[in-house]
Amino acid sequence: MSPTMTLDRRDFLRVTALAGGGFMIATYLEPLDIFAQGRGNAAPLDPNAFVSIDANGIVTITAKNPEIGQGVKIMLPMLIAEELDADWKDVRIVQGDLNPAKYGNQSAGGSTATPNNWIPMRQMGGAARHMLITAAAEQWGVPASEITTMPGRVVHASSNRSAGYGQFAAAAARMTPPALASVVMKDPKTYRFIGKPMPGVDNHKIVTGQPLFGSDIKLPGMLHGIYQRCPVIGGKAISANLEAIKALPGIRHAFIIPDSVGGGSMSGVAIVADSWWYAENARKQLKVVWDEGKTAADSTVGFATKAAAMAPMAPQSTTRADGDVDAALAGAAKTIEAAYAYPFLAHAPMEPPNATAVFANDKLEMWAGTQQPGGVVNTIAAALAITPADITVHLPRMGGSFGRRLYNDYVIETAVIAKTIGVPVQIRWSREDEMKQEVFRPAGYHHLKGGLDASGSLVAWRNHFISFSNEAPPPAAGAPAQQGPAVRPAPSSTLGATEFPARFVPNFATHASMMPLGVTTGAHRAPGACSLSFVMQSFLDELAHAAGKDPVQFRLDLLARTPIALPQQGGGAGGGGRAFSAESMAGVLKLVAEKSGWGTRTLPKGTAMGVAFHFSHQGHFAEVAEVSVDANKRIKVNKVWVAGDIGRHIINPLNAESQVHSAVIDGLSQLMLEITVDGGKVVQSNFDTYPVLRMRQAPPVIETHWLISDNNPTGLGEPALPPIIPAVTNAIFSATGTRVRSLPLTKHGFSWR
Repeated sequence: MSPTMTLDRRDFLRVTALAGGGFMIATYLEPLDIFAQGRGNAAPLDPNAFVSIDANGIVTITAKNPEIGQGVKIMLPMLIAEELDADWKDVRIVQGDLNPAKYGNQSAGGSTATPNNWIPMRQMGGAARHMLITAAAEQWGVPASEITTMPGRVVHASSNRSAGYGQFAAAAARMTPPALASVVMKDPKTYRFIGKPMPGVDNHKIVTGQPLFGSDIKLPGMLHGIYQRCPVIGGKAISANLEAIKALPGIRHAFIIPDSVGGGSMSGVAIVADSWWYAENARKQLKVVWDEGKTAADSTVGFATKAAAMAPMAPQSTTRADGDVDAALAGAAKTIEAAYAYPFLAHAPMEPPNATAVFANDKLEMWAGTQQPGGVVNTIAAALAITPADITVHLPRMGGSFGRRLYNDYVIETAVIAKTIGVPVQIRWSREDEMKQEVFRPAGYHHLKGGLDASGSLVAWRNHFISFSNEAPPPAAGAPAQQGPAVRPAPSSTLGATEFPARFVPNFATHASMMPLGVTTGAHRAPGACSLSFVMQSFLDELAHAAGKDPVQFRLDLLARTPIALPQQGGGAGGGGRAFSAESMAGVLKLVAEKSGWGTRTLPKGTAMGVAFHFSHQGHFAEVAEVSVDANKRIKVNKVWVAGDIGRHIINPLNAESQVHSAVIDGLSQLMLEITVDGGKVVQSNFDTYPVLRMRQAPPVIETHWLISDNNPTGLGEPALPPIIPAVTNAIFSATGTRVRSLPLTKHGFSWR
């Protein structure tokens, strides 16, 4: 089924390409068919899945990953088109449906699209080009080694022959793709697309308001619905005035889903109507008896009180211990102690979660804006008692996410509702649903002590980090009894053993304690780093000022030390792949200091500059913020300088700059935001109580600079965010003498100018 036509895009491409005698590089299995046969992601990628060329030379490239505004829908096809040597005016880009056997991993999150696909997508384009060259060599009767390509054309220079790709499409379609390891890829000096600014595929549709997003999907006979969860997170619905609701105008169905069906979905009441507005209005008359559960004891005030009581107590565990911290602190010429805290945060994407589904003949077809489409299929299959092969998932564009759509609770709930009512249905969350039923960035409490020697060098660092735990999930039916602790850290609430300045301070200890939590937590843009950077880089700034040293030089001195070796080289703080490099971080720090005129500019009273850096998701970023604070504690960020190292190529400079700007503005927004909990209920409900940064409050200039290093390109959606938060708070200290140790800034009387 298609939301707009009986013949879907895949069938349309098959029919038109084959009828025209064209080159159709595509498999003929429906989504998840191969997965159901057991291939999964184990098989190597096939260029047939990504490229098709018709007899007229029109190249259709499939973008496999979900698009949430990060630009992956243009970036991945750019890689393919580069090695294919396509003519961009003849390139068409389509969004792939979920099919992990065909496309490999299809996800959006962790800034992984670039590092995971830098080589594979170029191999897809190079393999398709090889097949066209081979087809031309056979038709012309010349050695393939004598044939080259130019944009969209095959060329045999010695016989002065050339022809468009379309002439060889049908013959190439019959060839077996080459081994990917044998594909010779282009010299970067000849790149025509990589490194060039390329506008987004969907820009015209977005600015003209054309249907594109999940909430735009329309199916014949489709109903609309809402799903009301318990106001206390995790509570269960016991009973409701369902008959009264069903008697309201436009209401078709009202029923309780009594228990969680996996994937983070929760018990609640579904109301399905002829329109979303009917369902939303009916919700206002809904009366539900809830079992609120244990989370009703959760509160922001209670967490802060308990964290303060736990701070001086013996920690529950030790994450890292180097040297003798106690002795080093006792012998230090100067010690600094500070307590830092940050709140829960919501993602607040502009488009709240939604999904559309139809269940018929024991099969489910789903349109869902999700960052992890592959992760939801097995859960849906279990919830609906069908097989994964009977589930088709389409991937509409998403109107933002910042990590929220990593969690498929709303997708699972839509699937269950669709099966229950047996007709197409679209479930949309309201803004209040999204704000109060989030997967929140966890709060955290850090109690730090640092020691400086007589020369002002950092010799000791201790942190007692207090965060949260969840009950461990019960074992699956038939599984052996649970081993190990009955609790586990709440998602995204941990502090890694290599988080800087770990390994660069000879006497270093990170201790951890946890308190129970019922509020749902998870990844927020730059998970972990978006909160930890505030703490680490602010306390480093405190130590630099206590040492009487310039904050940039203090950091450079730390980075110049020989780090304590890791047991094994890996991703370090920030995940697998490229590890933290002191050389790269020093490089971006020097670059941002140079570009911002650090230490050389005379600023008016009440205006100062702050600096910070952070490594996350394989990206090294340093940032300087120039901030003015008036007598009423109103803040204006005048300018931000950003320096980043994300490898040897900036694939799409236009999108790269946009991602940096987005990260900076997102980070600035977080300075004034908080989610508070009272009795297990979220207090904030919309943008009036969760005021994200307005356009007039954004810095007029965000200047971006790149340090090119000899590494494969890494991701960019997340690593530019963390440093801006401490860069601003450090600037506030320099401008006012007030050290900000907890967020939001509103707690300290600050506001945007």
